[in-house]
Amino acid sequence: EAQLVESGGGLVQPGGSLRLSCAASGFTFDDWPMSWVRQAPGKGLEWVSTISWNGGDTYYAEAMKGRFTISRDNAKNTLYLQMNSLKSEAAAVYYCSGVHDGDYGGYDQWGQGTQVTVSS
Repeated sequence: EAQLVESGGGLVQPGGSLRLSCAASGFTFDDWPMSWVRQAPGKGLEWVSTISWNGGDTYYAEAMKGRFTISRDNAKNTLYLQMNSLKSEAAAVYYCSGVHDGDYGGYDQWGQGTQVTVSS
């Protein structure tokens, strides 16, 4: 079965940086685009970014442009999200996902997520 394991979150000061990772297994990772999704306290899932199967195309939510960078290493079956200039609004649990259209209701392959906390 497909498994996704997110890591790399933690406590960061405003303006700081983190690099999140998502280790994938149980499917042919480089056949599929991948996305990052986040959920802030009390809010629903929010799409962050998507990358094509080979990394040739990337897409970002407007608020992330210029500050977040999605990438992947298909040889390692790993997805990354480099987050720079972090603001308090970035505090959330971040998940990688095989859903890219915002319709998460039928998705059942969530990892545990990784918590990002932004605080001075």
